[in-house]
Amino acid sequence: MKVAVLIPCYNEETTIKKVVQDFKRELPDAEIYVYDNNSKDKTSQIAKEAGAIVRHEYNQGKGNVVRRMFREIEADIYVMVDGDDTYPAEEVHKLIEPIKNGTADMAIGDRLSNGTYQKENKRAFHEFGNNIVKNTINRLFNCKLKDIMTGYRAFNNIFVKNMPILSKGFEIETEMTLYALDKRFIIKEIPIEYRDRPTNSTSKVNTINDGIKVIKKIISMYKDYKPRRFFFIIAGIFIILGLVFGVPVIVEFFKTRYITKLPSAVLATGLVTLGIIIAQCGTILDTVVKQHRENFEQRLLIYQQFEKNKIQGEIK
Repeated sequence: MKVAVLIPCYNEETTIKKVVQDFKRELPDAEIYVYDNNSKDKTSQIAKEAGAIVRHEYNQGKGNVVRRMFREIEADIYVMVDGDDTYPAEEVHKLIEPIKNGTADMAIGDRLSNGTYQKENKRAFHEFGNNIVKNTINRLFNCKLKDIMTGYRAFNNIFVKNMPILSKGFEIETEMTLYALDKRFIIKEIPIEYRDRPTNSTSKVNTINDGIKVIKKIISMYKDYKPRRFFFIIAGIFIILGLVFGVPVIVEFFKTRYITKLPSAVLATGLVTLGIIIAQCGTILDTVVKQHRENFEQRLLIYQQFEKNKIQGEIK
């Protein structure tokens, strides 16, 4: 099976040589791709000298890099890893195995379960942010994932060629996980060792800004994937507020047969009406999403048949 190692890079001249060489040692038959995302240093030159196939993505952001990688590269198994030497290449065989034997569509390198991330990570609030994202997604999608934002993953061809990537930046890992959960791709988490960046290498992740982007991505995809629940929550808030303003008016009417709090009555009526309309929108959008899932399953069957015919044609 053809294996491709995908390494998105931005200013990683300190570590990229070791990363490329380590993966060439572990996967000598694999093609190693380094996608340079407008680096200001010698990342491209060093990667090429180390034996990688170097390509460029000029739209800034990790999500943009991954989009181009998925579009351009053909393989049976894809391994995505950061170029900062925080993920050991020796662990790649554990990630590839469930993809090879067909027990997973996406294998995730879980940094958190064995405690190595907690020991090695020296960046404030990163673990806190990881836990917020993990707990939020597990609650919203009723799952038990342990590491949502890891950059070490393996995929099969079906997942890579059927995932529309919308994220531009570091929220790409969250988008992949959410998409896999919604489309019922099989996810398998593999505990791995993690090591922090070398002292002369700097992280490109902005804890606050990128954290806000991830939270926005979760809210956006929750709205897109589970619109009925999302809009029912908003509708419930409006209806509760309407009742808060409306109950005193109703009580007054039953006692006196008069309504003196006319502004409260109008406000309550408007809030409840708006809540009902929002709930109806959620119901309609939920039907649209279900139809979209059915269309996706049909496209997936067509793609699988196409790949099967292509393989049979190559064998003949």
